[in-house]
Amino acid sequence: MREKPLSGVRILDLTQAYSGPFCTMHLADHGAEVIKIEAPGVGDQSRKWEPIEGEASGYFSYINRNKYGVTLNLKTEAGKEIFRSLVKTADVVCENFRVGTMERLDLGYESLRALNPRLIYASVSGFGLDGPMASRPCYDVVAQAMGGMMSMTGPGEEMVKVGPAIADNYSGTYLALGIVMALFQRERTGFGRRLDVSMLDTVFSILETGVTQYTIKGIISKPEGNRDPTVAPFDAFQARDGVFVLACGTDKFFRTLANVMGKPELAEDPRFFTNSARVENYLPTLKTMIEDWSTQYSIDELESMLNSAGIPFGRIQNVQQACESTLLRSRHMLWKVFDPSFGRDIEIPGTPIKMHGCEDAPGKAAPKLGADTDMFFAKVLGKDADDLQRLHDQGVI
Repeated sequence: MREKPLSGVRILDLTQAYSGPFCTMHLADHGAEVIKIEAPGVGDQSRKWEPIEGEASGYFSYINRNKYGVTLNLKTEAGKEIFRSLVKTADVVCENFRVGTMERLDLGYESLRALNPRLIYASVSGFGLDGPMASRPCYDVVAQAMGGMMSMTGPGEEMVKVGPAIADNYSGTYLALGIVMALFQRERTGFGRRLDVSMLDTVFSILETGVTQYTIKGIISKPEGNRDPTVAPFDAFQARDGVFVLACGTDKFFRTLANVMGKPELAEDPRFFTNSARVENYLPTLKTMIEDWSTQYSIDELESMLNSAGIPFGRIQNVQQACESTLLRSRHMLWKVFDPSFGRDIEIPGTPIKMHGCEDAPGKAAPKLGADTDMFFAKVLGKDADDLQRLHDQGVI
């Protein structure tokens, strides 16, 4: 029961930047043997992304923990042959190169499936594996813009992207889910799968009611600030000494809020009797009523009243406050690991997937460039010291 669920699964990880490494991070955290393959002397582009200390990147260390690191030049014939040999031992190949790159290297899905019919070949791209935009490069901000997210996000008329790169991390998480699905099916059929996740599709899929508001009612969503346009009250509100959030997703919650406010009649008011009525009359009427009440109290007082009543309430915390949160630390959402690139312990976000019975801690830090090359090729492919030195000398590894 203590063995992690993906123990024994070998993943050849050709990904870089964020979306692909975030995918393989999930799998490595839960026991998969993830072999991160990078170009000799170059490495993943995120090795240069802030926060930088000396030659070490906190960004890279976060999303590449629990992985092994090897270097391999796939532009050389010797490098391709080594990769093909590795594919015969692998369960999954994961890549997020620009579409067509692997095919030009003669390492596309059909080529590798011929070597290993059980192989799961997983790709994440900007716009999918086919179609007129397939070969275009993409980063998170492009996917958020084209997928509709930016048009719905912001304080008012101004449209802004969501802060974290959600097109990347959602796409990576979707791909990890797809890989686990394919592994499960392979246990039944014996055959692998081709997986295709696009960042544009991902953003479009998480617009929540934005799509159905348009397809069903013809409403084009716009920036609403902190308000939810389909549920009310569901927003940030002013207190006497700051700002807090509350959410009433049901009529029962709203009746409870009205009682806490000392205005039970609001729950019977036709303007607020149903969620749809509250949405229609939220601005400025209902929000003004709530803030006329909430600004009489401190956030501490509001937290006590609303939590006692069972109403969803939250303080607005900055990153420092979140990192120091007793709750998040009790949930092991900050992992401490000695990182050789930094030469000291660092703290990185832990996994939100808590597998009871398994250790909730990092197994190893992110690898220095090529740190496990000789060990891995000796163990898996039987390369001896002379073979390895020759490959180093030729720039293959």
